[in-house]
Amino acid sequence: MGTIEDQIKELENEISKTKYNKATEGHIGKLKAKIARLTMEEEKRRSSKGPTKGFYVKKAGNATVALVGFPSVGKSTLLNQLTGAKSEVGAYHFTTLDVVPGIMEYNHAKIQILDMPGLIKDASRGKGRGREVIAAARSADVILLVCDVFNPKMDVLFRELYNAGIRLNQKKPDVVITGSDHGGILVKPTLKLTKIDVETIKDMTAAYGHVNATVVVREDIDVEQMLDVLAGNRVYIKAIMAINKVDLAKPGELEAALDLHKDYRCIPISAATGYGIKDLQQGLYDTIDMIRIFLKPQGQEADLDIPLIVKRGNTVGDVCELIHRDFKNNFRYAMIWGKSAKFPGQTVGMEHVVADEDIVCIIVKR
Repeated sequence: MGTIEDQIKELENEISKTKYNKATEGHIGKLKAKIARLTMEEEKRRSSKGPTKGFYVKKAGNATVALVGFPSVGKSTLLNQLTGAKSEVGAYHFTTLDVVPGIMEYNHAKIQILDMPGLIKDASRGKGRGREVIAAARSADVILLVCDVFNPKMDVLFRELYNAGIRLNQKKPDVVITGSDHGGILVKPTLKLTKIDVETIKDMTAAYGHVNATVVVREDIDVEQMLDVLAGNRVYIKAIMAINKVDLAKPGELEAALDLHKDYRCIPISAATGYGIKDLQQGLYDTIDMIRIFLKPQGQEADLDIPLIVKRGNTVGDVCELIHRDFKNNFRYAMIWGKSAKFPGQTVGMEHVVADEDIVCIIVKR
């Protein structure tokens, strides 16, 4: 049998020798599911030996943005521009050896920005402290990809993030696997599947180690997405891109970089001169998708000067938690004026979803 790593190598070898076409797709899917299961076992074995040294960064502010890029693309200079934090700046590889946090204040929001060591090839396997950098990136609300206008290719970096289970600008596939005690594996698609067949889903689920389970598929997924569902440890994070050093670019270089990354919202900047920084701050604010709530104490006027910043989709319960834990514990009801209210002063419960510029009055037990 050999070690887990040997088994993984053997399976990877088999995949590389198999010609990819419609007929072999299911077989390759099955092999990939086996690799995913072995990788998970290897991770468990590694973590049971004791924790690896990681970057511990206390979360602060309304949201967290991770700066991700190759070494020496100007991430530290950019952090200083966005936040005024002091991150060591030098024109050589690996200047940043730890995660340096800073707070960017914009539109009343406090956004934590993390400057991290640059990622290199095989970072997802632990090279160049890659595992720690990736662990810190996985917990961010938004990843800000920083690329150099002279070397805009980022395929290696995208691959490392992908291999580390980070899915940029993707939604979690709508597939639910429920274990049962008998009956084998039952696949129930709720729509016509065009990118994968029921048999492949069944084989992959079995190869991952499920014996009895029902798999409900509500989306037309492919083999890679099915693999993500089985692994269950993927994170889905929004991403935008800053193209740096545009003040030094020759004609056509910026256009080429923009063309290469047209799948992303790209903002041309110069971290050295400050060009484009305001646009980037707005871009980050939009991507995090924050909204402003105004609080109205009972029997008083609403404070329309200083809003409370929450994420879109937050509820009255989330607002209570942000103000103080006691507000949630002693909550009676809330009154809402604004876009989310059916009429001004509507009485709502904790599950009511708030909208931008709502005025909220929370009534608590005395």
